[in-house]
Amino acid sequence: MLTIYLIPILLAIFLAINMGASGTSPSFSAVYGADLLKKENIPGLFGIFVFLGVIIAGEKVIATIQKGILPGTSMNLTITIIILTSVSLSLFLANMLKVPQSTSQSTVFALIGPAIYFGNLETDKLLFQIVPTWFITPILAFILAVIGGKIFYKMFSKRFNEFISNMSSSLAIKLVVIVGACYVAFAIGSNNVANAVGPVVAMVSNILSLSAEDPSYLMIVTIAACMIAPFFGIGSSIMGTRVIGTTGKEIVNFGPLGATLISIITATLLLLASVTKGIPTSLVQMNTGAILGLSVVKKGWNHTGSNTPLKKILTVWLVAPILSLFISVTLTITADYFGLI
Repeated sequence: MLTIYLIPILLAIFLAINMGASGTSPSFSAVYGADLLKKENIPGLFGIFVFLGVIIAGEKVIATIQKGILPGTSMNLTITIIILTSVSLSLFLANMLKVPQSTSQSTVFALIGPAIYFGNLETDKLLFQIVPTWFITPILAFILAVIGGKIFYKMFSKRFNEFISNMSSSLAIKLVVIVGACYVAFAIGSNNVANAVGPVVAMVSNILSLSAEDPSYLMIVTIAACMIAPFFGIGSSIMGTRVIGTTGKEIVNFGPLGATLISIITATLLLLASVTKGIPTSLVQMNTGAILGLSVVKKGWNHTGSNTPLKKILTVWLVAPILSLFISVTLTITADYFGLI
């Protein structure tokens, strides 16, 4: 009987692999776009800092995924499998299309499915914190990138190209930009790892009848994070190079300072969402918002708006969470029909 509980763990690992592929883009696409680091060197750094992020700053978001949308007591074996399957399939599709996708949004929509079906959706945090954050943070990232880009251009004026060229050859500046990318990976760990870890923690807590106040609860969270987080690096190595070029090369060509600006904006916004309210939110969308803001400054609205990868990204952003919800609801109805819940 115990072997059946390996299913959600394996699904969480599969999800972590897919998230690793998707998360590589918002963390290291700026570095890759600035030609500061080779593709083969990215997965290792990415995996290390994702792991540190979830261990140090990921507890609040894990709690939200565990019980903030669907009551934790509802997270039995079947529901856990349904949620992880729904998110994994929608994210896998996005990775195959080579478009970075919000795992947090897909996870939240997967949780909404059984919650609506059984009539126990926790609406307060969803409607008044999570959803507003999804809309506000990408817009804020875009605005901050436009402001920062315009100040940056105004400050250096005609010497800009020469300045970038000189800084690109500086080891110190390269290290600063790479540290910025690691900072983003840390932020991903603080937020997005919860999408895989949270359902597993909720399931195990139900099996063992543990509350969040129980001393053993923190141990369960730590063990689950240690088991699952390393697979982010593996996913980055397997599929991350498919996704990283879409935002790193096809939307706008970065300079080192532009890459640093994007890293600071996106990682800071995500960390704030993680450590203050524990809100699962989309670094992918914040990162793209910042990239587009810099693109508007460098190349104008027309070029940015007519960019084909942008259209594809926006389409998948809309479709993937809805697909996750559809799969989740369908599997919940089917499981209930056959008496599996």
